[in-house]
Amino acid sequence: MHNNQNIHILVVDDEPLIRRSLSEFLTLEGYSASSASNGKEALSLLKKFKADIILSDIQMPNMDGMQLLKEIKERKCLAPVILMTGYGTIDNAVSAIQMGAYDYITKPIIDNEIKILLKRLVKEKNIIDENARLKKELSESRRDSFCGIAGADEKMRKIYSLIEAICGTRATVLIHGESGTGKRLIAHAIHNCDEHQKNKPFIEVSCGALTETLLESELFGHVKGAFTGAIKDKPGRFELANGGTIFLDEIDAFTPALQVKLLRVLQEGEFEKVGDNQTIKVDVRVITATNQNLEKLIEQNKFRKDLYYRLNIIAIELPPLRQRKGDIPLLADELIKRHARLVNKNIKGISPEAMAVLMNCDWPGNIRELENVIERAVILCKNDTITPQDFPECLNKKIPENEPAASCKLKKALQEPERDLLVKALESMNWNRNETAKSLGINRTTLYKKMLRFGLLKNNGKQ
Repeated sequence: MHNNQNIHILVVDDEPLIRRSLSEFLTLEGYSASSASNGKEALSLLKKFKADIILSDIQMPNMDGMQLLKEIKERKCLAPVILMTGYGTIDNAVSAIQMGAYDYITKPIIDNEIKILLKRLVKEKNIIDENARLKKELSESRRDSFCGIAGADEKMRKIYSLIEAICGTRATVLIHGESGTGKRLIAHAIHNCDEHQKNKPFIEVSCGALTETLLESELFGHVKGAFTGAIKDKPGRFELANGGTIFLDEIDAFTPALQVKLLRVLQEGEFEKVGDNQTIKVDVRVITATNQNLEKLIEQNKFRKDLYYRLNIIAIELPPLRQRKGDIPLLADELIKRHARLVNKNIKGISPEAMAVLMNCDWPGNIRELENVIERAVILCKNDTITPQDFPECLNKKIPENEPAASCKLKKALQEPERDLLVKALESMNWNRNETAKSLGINRTTLYKKMLRFGLLKNNGKQ
């Protein structure tokens, strides 16, 4: 039973008989196969689907195999290319390998020869894919920041991965979290993560700070004379965000009338300015945020169900700081550096006793409250290390005397997933240290130290 159904091979040859016979052979071997009669047709097909392997003749009309190989390499296509050649063009095949072809086979093609070659190539591809997956998992398990967001907690790492997954899409995102959890930073990360979008407009609107009339004008703009004080035409935030992203914070503040207008923008990409009947078309990615339970507001007839479903295509739930206390040392360090620069102070860090105070607090105001405490401590600090005396008195009262310092919690939280991933990598290489180190992109000494630290040397002694 062949297990190659996930491998798609593109056969490129100008002879219909060869294309048909090769495709039938590959299908019998369990691969999926497509075919093209020349290089130009092959490139056209590669725009529509991904090929895992390309099997191409060298001599073809319109675009031969050598030109096809050159185009594939220039387009950064990662599919390995195997060239088919007659005995008279073996020199060309050797040149092609120097240009980046994986290998070549000579015509007439022997089934067993190509079978062995493909089997070897698939095996190499599976090892490369597995190593890439392990590297990605190891990298993500150790990631302690993302697009300016500090945090190594598992919940935060899942959010980073979700942001990367939606990067390049225009999906609407709803961010939910308590006040002060960093919803604005998440919105910026979603926008900036996309290389094609980050240089385009990013427009923010704090909806809860404006009355209904002002909010409508702010979002959609108005024309001169639309209302008292409208002395000239004004573009709205949606118009300014065209081609980019608009971030609507406190979306729960929208009145029913504004909810209808927003729903139309989401569905049709169009609206009218206040006081005008000319329709404006826009292409805007909408990111919204709230600290309210919108489903409860729907039950109370304060929020439209159809709008909620349009906003909630991608949902991001930001955890409160009390649920990710292992991130407090990271956040504190980042905030100390930031505020020390602002006031031009040389503060090296925070004492274990002060860290224990921070770790013991439940932080109802979340990261914003932590930042306020750190900013105050930086200003009041009289030496190069923040101590409990630099915190507000009410904060120090929350921790019992002689409470042990908790700054080791973050290190412990990071070590556990790293150990698991090292075990996976070692097992995939049958505990061969040289091969494991290569697959992870680290040197053998580094791997040895990690194995020693995690107590893995006793499991196997293979070099």
